[in-house]
Amino acid sequence: MAAKEFIVAIELGSSKITGIAGKKSMDGSIQVLAVVREDATSCIRKGVVYNIDKTSACLTTIIKKLKTLLKSEISQVYVGVSGQSIRSVRNVIVKTLPDDTIITQDMINELMDNNRSMAYPDLEILDAATQEYKVGTQYQIDPVGIQCSKLEGNFLNILCRKSFYRNLNKCFESANIAIAEMFLAPIALAHSVLTEQEKRSGCMLVDLGADTTTVSVYYKNILRHLAVIPLGSNNITKDITSLQMEEAEAEEMKLKYASAYTENSEIDPEETLPIDNDRKVELQTFIDLVEARVNEIIHNAWCQVPAEYTDKLLGGIILTGGGSKMKNIKKAFANITKIQKIRIAGTVTMNVTSTDKDVNARDGIMNTALGLLAKGDMNCAGSALNPSKGLFDGGPTTTTSTTTDIHRQPRKPGEISPGVVMTEAEKQKIEEERREREEMLLRERKAAEAKRLEEEKKEKGGFLSRTWRSLGEFGKKLISEETDEDDRK
Repeated sequence: MAAKEFIVAIELGSSKITGIAGKKSMDGSIQVLAVVREDATSCIRKGVVYNIDKTSACLTTIIKKLKTLLKSEISQVYVGVSGQSIRSVRNVIVKTLPDDTIITQDMINELMDNNRSMAYPDLEILDAATQEYKVGTQYQIDPVGIQCSKLEGNFLNILCRKSFYRNLNKCFESANIAIAEMFLAPIALAHSVLTEQEKRSGCMLVDLGADTTTVSVYYKNILRHLAVIPLGSNNITKDITSLQMEEAEAEEMKLKYASAYTENSEIDPEETLPIDNDRKVELQTFIDLVEARVNEIIHNAWCQVPAEYTDKLLGGIILTGGGSKMKNIKKAFANITKIQKIRIAGTVTMNVTSTDKDVNARDGIMNTALGLLAKGDMNCAGSALNPSKGLFDGGPTTTTSTTTDIHRQPRKPGEISPGVVMTEAEKQKIEEERREREEMLLRERKAAEAKRLEEEKKEKGGFLSRTWRSLGEFGKKLISEETDEDDRK
């Protein structure tokens, strides 16, 4: 029987693209209905699309497989945005006001609009997290209704390269897949694995992925910093290949023997590890190789925490992602960061039911996909699937809607929820409306200028006419006076 209500989310990871469909209950629990995966190593690097055609083909296959499993058409999907080049930059917008002006929501929206209009060379603003507003000398989260003469907005802009953003949108456009909403994957992940207490008291979330490590810092329930480091567990695998083995063998050895931290007392200098039937490697050499790369990843992650928050992480460090499965990873983080409060988020905070082995493994690998699913709130189900159609049959349309149709009415800055990334179709619509407004203003200015010139011309013409009449009358008067003088003579 075809599923009539479900949400579909797509996660584009470095090693695979994951499509997940599920239902959300009123209590926030999630029932996973289907999970499909496609290998992405040939088209995505460090979470970034570099081969649009191959990525589009993978997305098309994922949607068709989901349709078959759900026995239903799919109208739209939710998409996670992540990968290398994503980083946060602080920005301040100041507005000077007349004395004793009462702050309104329109003033706040204007600050947000001005912030999102900031130009960064070759970079796109994906999201803007409001930090706080400075009213006089006081900082406020919601300053509406307060009197002041100067309003200052502090924002955290999340940026990525424009080419990466466009490639991502182009993939879904080429595959004819409608985007219901794009979410910043790290924010969706944080929403699903962090507790309110952790975000409020201050915490560092570290997503240890295959090719990247994502660091998010929260304090007082506000995102304070976000960065993606181009280092991941695959770097450990590649280091192990230096012991003269294939990458598949290195990955197997990593999963079987690697430890993020090993006490010296536990190392037997005579012990060796088998590479294959004929070769072995010294345990000490293997440990040194693994720990060197793990320590580099941790040091780089810890360096991302802004100095003013290093002593405010009362919620501790939360580790997730596939790399968090490594033995003694908590001990390695504690040794370098000197923070003892560390937990591994193997699954999301909401209750999840599924028959998929990766979801039920609760090892952190599916957390981002589940987080994206949890953020969705629109039904992605279309009509029942035609059973006579095969998996790879079908016309040009993959989903029953288009991204342009869904985002026909662009949203204003105040209407955009935290973590939401506007699609390129929506941004293009905003740009079109901006150009239309500018053209209309230009036409109005030209019309006003033409009218002014016409009035000046008329006024000038009237002045000359009056002058000529005056001169004519003066001339007539002179002639008349001369004639009278002649007559008297």
